[in-house]
Amino acid sequence: MATIFTRIIEGELPGRFVWKDDHCVVFLSINPLAPGHCLVVPRVEVDHWLDLDVELTDHLMHVARAVGQAIRRAFRPVKVGLMIAGLEVPHVHIHVSQLNEVHDLDFARAAVDPDPDELDAAATAIRAALRTLGHAQVAD
Repeated sequence: MATIFTRIIEGELPGRFVWKDDHCVVFLSINPLAPGHCLVVPRVEVDHWLDLDVELTDHLMHVARAVGQAIRRAFRPVKVGLMIAGLEVPHVHIHVSQLNEVHDLDFARAAVDPDPDELDAAATAIRAALRTLGHAQVAD
């Protein structure tokens, strides 16, 4: 059975995409830690990041860096954090989110029912920043 992320990638479930390429996609978390919290997800279903091939791992990190730069440009946080947890969905995903304090990485504080308009605004801001940074893989 396909993971929830594969179902989002294939369009069965909605997602607020900010990046798409042949190897991965990036979309906003439905339970964001902060505005603009994104997930970098490979198109191939792999449960543990240590099982990814090296080239794909490198690509995911390259994309995470680009998205992190866009988050920094769009939201001006103190830092941009990156985390690979992977306990909740058996499909590798890299969390990229703005950080203003250490508690911003606490999943217990994630938004349970975020405002859809705020999610849309965050996605729009990240897409605009990615375009400004020269990335052609921005999702429409």
